[in-house]
This record gives sequence, structure tokens and C-alpha cells, in this order.
Amino acid sequence: MVFCRRDFIFGGILVLAMSGRPLGAIAAEPARVVQAWYRLVLELVRHTPTYTPPVASRSFAYVGVTAFEAVASGNPKLKSLAGQVQGLKPVPLREAGQEFHEAVVLHAALASIIRHLFANTGPTGQRAMNAMGSKLGAKVADGVASDVAARSEAYGRTVAAHIQAWAAEDGGAVIENMGFPLQMDLPKGSQDWAPTNLVRQQQLPLLPDWGKNRTFAMPNGASCKIPPPPTYSEYQASAFYAEALEVYEARKNITEDETAIARFWADDAMLSKTPPGHWIHIAMNALQKEQADVARSVEVLARLGIGLADAFIGCWEAKYQYNLLRPVSYIRRVMDPKWEPILLTPPFPEYPSGHSTQSGAAAEVLTQLFGEDYAFVDNAQDDEGLPPRSFASFRAAAQEAGISRLYGGIHFRAAIVNGLEQGRCIAAFTNALRTRR
Repeated sequence: MVFCRRDFIFGGILVLAMSGRPLGAIAAEPARVVQAWYRLVLELVRHTPTYTPPVASRSFAYVGVTAFEAVASGNPKLKSLAGQVQGLKPVPLREAGQEFHEAVVLHAALASIIRHLFANTGPTGQRAMNAMGSKLGAKVADGVASDVAARSEAYGRTVAAHIQAWAAEDGGAVIENMGFPLQMDLPKGSQDWAPTNLVRQQQLPLLPDWGKNRTFAMPNGASCKIPPPPTYSEYQASAFYAEALEVYEARKNITEDETAIARFWADDAMLSKTPPGHWIHIAMNALQKEQADVARSVEVLARLGIGLADAFIGCWEAKYQYNLLRPVSYIRRVMDPKWEPILLTPPFPEYPSGHSTQSGAAAEVLTQLFGEDYAFVDNAQDDEGLPPRSFASFRAAAQEAGISRLYGGIHFRAAIVNGLEQGRCIAAFTNALRTRR
């Protein structure tokens, strides 16, 4: 059974609905510990300051690696990611000859890493994490010998501390001013990015150094180069003008279904699960559909998190290399000063499309894990009152996610086509990881 509504309600009381099963059932099913914490994370990214899509992708990667390493430490069939992803050293070994309870280990590891990554969330988020930690912690330890429970909890925290220390050195651990630089010299060429709204904080672009962060599976942020966008021109016979005209005409003649597509994939920061959270939701539905065990669950979510995080690093490296203006800036200056896109234009350079790069990467990772023709229903926007959409494959969903940004009026076609291709390249590094022995 897939989840189609929020299972967590922020407030003084945390309400947990585990597909109709009592919370106590989780103790025998470590995979449900993963599901429970990830559902909370999908709510936390919606309500936590600084959690723009790149920042969210980073946390999904570290949560995924933490869960995977915690499970792999006690499962001989799983191969640690240490030595495979950038800078990760082996987690401390479990004490030989001692008994550990897997659900307690996993819960303690996730509780610790999530509290660390979301330390700046608001009071309701803090209460939700505390309630999850205490209530779920009591349930998973119910009936477990006290010494085993204490040992397992301590080890889970050790794994999380190991990942926290690794994460602290990646360049993305500290987010100041919501990710907007306090000072930056903006290029002033006609083709260069310029602010697209009057919000004072957003007169400078978001996270200009994110592309320099340490990657996970790919060597560095520039590992998947893309061709430059069409040469900037204001001549009507130019390729660049043709791309802008396509966006202009798409808005003018937009259909009801195209509008629905644009809104379904909008995934605005602070208002939604974010674009990477949307793909995490898709993966969780797939795992629930196949009733995946804990090894399969952490493998899928770690791989997807890594692919998404690398996609944002690679995309941001290219964005600030090309520093291209947004359609709204060009169209208002060259074509129609009163033109309005359907969606709000994000405050950072246009090329390539972040939606396209991360969706291209996610689709390739999930295709390797679930198959070429995995058909599914995406209900990620049920909470927003938007009807679900059906897809014949993950790649079909990625294509729609990409083109949604043209319908929304915030990307040119080249940013979408080349972003999807960049995502596929980035995913190849993730797909080369070995997670099974």
C-alpha cells in the first residue's frame, strides 16, 4: 500500500499512520523504521529554513548513506560505500561476539543524523523529531534485552557521528543568509543572469559555490560537462530568439494539461517536498509496492540520494559557468514587457535546468534498480490537492518533469534537453557503485 497523504501532522502531537498497522509492528520490521523517518524528513524539508532543493538533496544523500551503512554493518550481503564515495572511510566495526538489534541500531542512527541535519528547523519540527525519537525508539526496543538495546543504540549513534564528521567537510554544511551571498559582483552583460523579482535577499543568486562542493559518486562537479547554450542574440533569425519565442508561445497557447504538468512538478522550496523530495517519494512508493525488506530499502534510498545530490552539484557548477539569464528577463526586454510566466522564476541562473538534471539522474538510478518499463502512479502532490499522474517508466516521468519547466515559463528548451543528458551522465557514476557482495 502506498502512502497518499501526510502521515505526520506538525504541531504538539505527532500522529503516525503506518499503513493501518500498529506502531508496535515496526519492531519486527526494520524497513518500516526507514519509511517512518523518511516520511518525517519529507515534511521537515517543507518547513525548515535554508532547505532549498540543493540543500535538500545533500541531506537525502547523507540520510541514505547513514541508513545504508548502519544496515550494512550487520549484513554480510551488503557492501559498504566506504572507499567508493568521495572521502568516506569505513564506519567503526560492531563489537565482535555481541548481539545487536537491527531496528534499534537503524532507529538510533537515523534519529541522530536527522536531528543533526535539521537542527535549524522550527519548534514544531523539533517537537516532531523528538516525538519520533522517543515514541518510535520505545517501540523498536520493546521486548529487547536492556543490554542489547543499549549496545545497539550506542552503535547506531556511532555510525551517525561518523557520517556527520564526513559531511562537515563537504563545503555545504553551513548555509548562511538562506544560501544567498551577502556580497557578489554580478556580470552585467546582456546574456547574464539578473534578478527576476524585487525580494531584497534575492538580488544575488542562490548558492553560487554549490558546484564546488565535494561530490559523492562522481569525481567532481565538472565531471559531466554539457555543451554551451545557443549563442545569445536578439536577432529574430537567431537560434536563441527561437528558443525564447518557443517559451513565449507556449505560455500564450498553453493547454489545460500543460498547465497541470507545470504545477504538478513545480515543487517550490518551502512549499513542498522539493524536487529531490518528489523523487524520494516516488522511490518510497515503489519500495512499499514491492514490500521491500530493509536491505533493499536502504540500498535504493542511498543510491537515489547520492544521485540526486551529485546532480545538484553538477548542475550548479554548470549554472554558474554559463550564468545565463532567465526567459522572463529576455522576453520582457526583447519581446513583450508585460509577459508573465505561469511559475515564479527561481533566483539563480537558467542553464541547465535543475529539474531536468536531477530528474534525469533519478530516472536512471531508479531504472537500474526497478527496471526499464516500471509503470507507476505518482501521487506526490496529493497533499496539494493535485491529481496523481501515471507514467510508463521513470524516464517518461523525467521527460515530463523537464518539459514542465518550459510550460512554466522558466527554462529554454536547451536547458531541459542538456540538463536531462547531464543527469544521465551523473547517474552513471552512481550506478557504478557496488552495494551488494
